[in-house]
Amino acid sequence: MLLPVAVLLPLGVATLLLVCAHLLPSRVSTMAAIVTALTVAAICVLLARAALAGPLVHWFGGWTPATSGRPDVVLGISLMADPASAAVAAFTCLMFAASFVFAWGYFDEVHSHFEVLMLLFLAALVGFCLTHDMFNLFVWFELMSVAAFALTAYPLGKSSLEGAFNFTITNALGSFMMLAGVGLLYARTGTLDFTTMARVVTAHGADPVLSGGFCLVAAALLTKGAIVPFHLWLSDAHAVAPSPVSVIFSGIMVSAALFVLAKIAMQIFAHDPPVMALVRNLLLWLGLATAIVGGAMAYAQRHLKRLLAFSTIAHLGIMLTAVSAASPRGMAALLLYMFGHGLVKGTLFMLAGVLLALRASADEIVLYRKGRDLLPAGIAMTFAGLMLGGLPVGLMHQATDILDELSPAMMTAAIVASALTGAAVLRAAARIFFGVSGAPGPEMTAPTERERERDERPLWLMLLPCAALLAMALAQGAAIDRFIGFAAPRLIDPAADASAPVAAHSSPTSYLPIALTLVLALLSAVRRRPVRPFPRSLVRLELFPFRALRFLHSGLVADYVAWMIVGFAILAGMLSWS
Repeated sequence: MLLPVAVLLPLGVATLLLVCAHLLPSRVSTMAAIVTALTVAAICVLLARAALAGPLVHWFGGWTPATSGRPDVVLGISLMADPASAAVAAFTCLMFAASFVFAWGYFDEVHSHFEVLMLLFLAALVGFCLTHDMFNLFVWFELMSVAAFALTAYPLGKSSLEGAFNFTITNALGSFMMLAGVGLLYARTGTLDFTTMARVVTAHGADPVLSGGFCLVAAALLTKGAIVPFHLWLSDAHAVAPSPVSVIFSGIMVSAALFVLAKIAMQIFAHDPPVMALVRNLLLWLGLATAIVGGAMAYAQRHLKRLLAFSTIAHLGIMLTAVSAASPRGMAALLLYMFGHGLVKGTLFMLAGVLLALRASADEIVLYRKGRDLLPAGIAMTFAGLMLGGLPVGLMHQATDILDELSPAMMTAAIVASALTGAAVLRAAARIFFGVSGAPGPEMTAPTERERERDERPLWLMLLPCAALLAMALAQGAAIDRFIGFAAPRLIDPAADASAPVAAHSSPTSYLPIALTLVLALLSAVRRRPVRPFPRSLVRLELFPFRALRFLHSGLVADYVAWMIVGFAILAGMLSWS
């Protein structure tokens, strides 16, 4: 069976690289990591294709459900590949391969430790997507977190250590909540296997212990998925992590948490009325709030990596609204948006890394006109900004068309998040690469960082994975629609024998995001400093909401923990009210 190989191969290669770290040239380690990521991606693609005929299950040690002799007792631990889970695992490997290529020559002096941590991170994410056991979901969650903490702090500067500290504290609390939730679910159901747990949950119906267990697990996954008000750690971590690591954080790690949340809700709690009421109602409004807060904060940033981090939060809000649909069409939108957003956001973080390496800054105001001789990077950033802002091509726009059909609230989230984040990226690209800029607006007083990355890497090598990811983000066609159509219903029920329609007709509403994106970008380009009293008053009024949001994003971990408690109280209160 290929299923365990998908997890064991990166773990094995990481172990070998660690043993040989001081013996092998760094380029050999990087090449081994690239080959490993691509090999696991190929394995996961094969699993996704094979799973179209039915879910693939591997029981470690041969401990199948029949071993216990009782249908309600499962002693073994399993991995299960449904088409969606295997496809997300394959996409994870693809993002890691692109990140390894971009990082070629980045960490020559550290004896393969970067590749070791990244391969552990890869194994954890693949296991996180493929596990069919609640306790092992926690184990992969923990391994993923530990690798991510170390990679955030990798530069060992003051900012990176502060970002890693905030990341560690908040996500460690998320781990505690997940473990407590798993304990409650096991105490009530007597099993950790998804399928068996789902049967017991269905038999119990509405049960406060089961609802409490789900609430704890959901809070942990919403923390990892950076949903308001659990999101405050993300910008601190993404802004200071090395660019190749930020590609993974924003490209797949946070969205994978929402994918697993959808999987647990659909596969285990589909017949639990309070839980499904929470999913359909509260998650929709949390997604809308996340899109608005993340979009506004992204628009008010001047540091590119912090801007892109808040942009990720905004688009995670869109994905959460797709989760709240709790239907095959919603799952299809989630998958399409995950893949499209990950490809575009990975490209943008790489381009920020190009500027850090070749211009020693990621501050769009400091970089004014300094990218004019990096025209290919400027074209790529402009195109990526347009796609982020709702350009009517590619995977993200196809997902938006589905959301437009599902709910006005979902489309509102897509319009707000896309317009604000796309305009922010276009404003930065125009300022840096083309020298087109109006007077700075709310971004002028935003925090920034003085940093740089290694500049020995050739420009063509850094732009190669950017071009590849952007090209894939444009992918559309009958083959993709057919696969997503089969994968979406099986994400809800792995044994389903049905297909969900994926194609959606574009309405006038679906063109609103790109229209508003272009309007906001144009307004930024023609903005002038106010000199009269009344315009000055309008500017102060404009800045007020941005200052209020920045005040909440204080950088103090105690504040972040307090907001996590507020978020958990909202989840628990909604469940008790249901």
